[in-house]
Amino acid sequence: QSRGKQTNQNPVWRHACCTSTPSRTSPPHRQGSVCDWIEKISLEHEILLHPRYFGPNLLNTVKQKLFTEVEGTCTGKHGFVIAVTTIDNIGAGVIQPGRGFVLYPVKYKAIVFRPFKGEVVDAVVTQVNKVGLFTEIGPMSCFISRHSIPIEMDFDPNSNPPCYKTVDEDIVIQQDDEIRLKIVGTRVDKNDIFAIGSLMDDYLGLVS
Repeated sequence: QSRGKQTNQNPVWRHACCTSTPSRTSPPHRQGSVCDWIEKISLEHEILLHPRYFGPNLLNTVKQKLFTEVEGTCTGKHGFVIAVTTIDNIGAGVIQPGRGFVLYPVKYKAIVFRPFKGEVVDAVVTQVNKVGLFTEIGPMSCFISRHSIPIEMDFDPNSNPPCYKTVDEDIVIQQDDEIRLKIVGTRVDKNDIFAIGSLMDDYLGLVS
């Protein structure tokens, strides 16, 4: 069944090619698109249900638990689950011996997000310090080392808030700013994906 109302509250993210906000110098169309990151795939999940939920609303409860348990989660294999779009099948429940709980196998389709090295994306700066910039690309964290920030930009710890800026202060990057970066690496864990970014390329940096 298709889902009527989306409950996912993940932040919005955008691919640089798809953003409507121009950078200081608009980049040419880059290879790849948001579709390289976001796709709809078939997945499976098991829902463990307490006996108190047995009744006329049992299937609705299974669906709601699916949304709650999988949306916003991440697996190294598939990436971040943005939203469940379709529930294809809820299998027959299997009673768990000695517990009374019932395990329901569910097959569903979901939109997932998985980053790739070399892509250019927009991110929001969440923290600025002497070691670099910490940013968020939707649900994913991305770190930009001081060595991957243009040499003409210096860290100013006395600024309020702290920032990286050019000598003439023509460019200032601080917390909550939107920047354009290039992903140069990713680290995939069992339940998370972490990216390393760089501003050392044309058309990267502060998005005006």
